[in-house]
Amino acid sequence: MAQSVVDHADKVAVRELVDNLTNGNKNVQSDYIKVLYEIGERKPALISNYVKEFLALLESKNNRLVWGSMTALDTITLEDPETIYSGLPAIIGATNSGSVIARDHAVSILTKMVTIRKYEKTAFKLLIEQLKTCPTNQLPMYAENAMRIVNNDNRKMFMNTLSSRMRSIEKLSKRRRVEHVIKKLG
Repeated sequence: MAQSVVDHADKVAVRELVDNLTNGNKNVQSDYIKVLYEIGERKPALISNYVKEFLALLESKNNRLVWGSMTALDTITLEDPETIYSGLPAIIGATNSGSVIARDHAVSILTKMVTIRKYEKTAFKLLIEQLKTCPTNQLPMYAENAMRIVNNDNRKMFMNTLSSRMRSIEKLSKRRRVEHVIKKLG
């Protein structure tokens, strides 16, 4: 369905999908959020007008809607960074109380926001907080994905944050991945 909506740039269908995110049937909600973030993965501009609706769903008791909305927000971060930036408190709130999938996408959102000069410092600070507190099994992936945003201004803090977590990483393969990031940036 997502591909068909994208192929036809069907804004009416997108609106209908968004409207049904509040449908009383959780199965409908789950199906529609999946279609929406798949549209976002293919053509973010088609769903970028609905940032506020996705942000509102971050407070849902339906975890599927929370991480699905976070996935959708991740796909459209660079389409509407200003609205995403204003929604960072909700994004961080959902990250700290949500699923691993929600956190994965929140970290991706923050990494993208760091690439925008206007939001760089705030987003980097929030990213560092996530690196300090994320589960150790997620840390290597986050570190590897965030390597691209490291520059001379933030390198020391990034590397110090990773180094401070090394003792807590029990699995050797994960520790080696973080060590590799530190070495590559050093």
